[in-house]
Amino acid sequence: MQLDREFWKHKSLLEMNEKEWEALCDGCGKCCYRKFIEGRGRRERLYFTRVACNLLDCETGKCRDYANRFKLERDCTKLTKKNLPDFGWLPKTCAYRLLYENKPLFDWHPLISGRAESVIEADILIKNGIHEKEVIDWFEFVIDEE
Repeated sequence: MQLDREFWKHKSLLEMNEKEWEALCDGCGKCCYRKFIEGRGRRERLYFTRVACNLLDCETGKCRDYANRFKLERDCTKLTKKNLPDFGWLPKTCAYRLLYENKPLFDWHPLISGRAESVIEADILIKNGIHEKEVIDWFEFVIDEE
């Protein structure tokens, strides 16, 4: 199935088919890095880390076993049209978040650039990622940016 040109501009997230939905992912891998929340209410703070899921290839931002990720990683969660509002922690560069907030995609997004490598060339990947199995204290790997 061929994707319609600029389908994300003509369809709402709810109207997209599975192939279109999957194509929104830019492949940065940021959602595969561990995050944690400290505090509650107004004092709540979300922390991003360089601690990656053990399946993430930190150099490419791609899952090493995408088809079996839910079986292999119990914390892996599928982003769906129904649960998207619950994913407020998605990176500010994430296409799902951008479209949900009625914002345009960035020029480096593969749907705009026509090239998967544009994400790496735009320096979007988290640097110096480390796999969860190699980490004892996540606080040592907190980053300022998402």
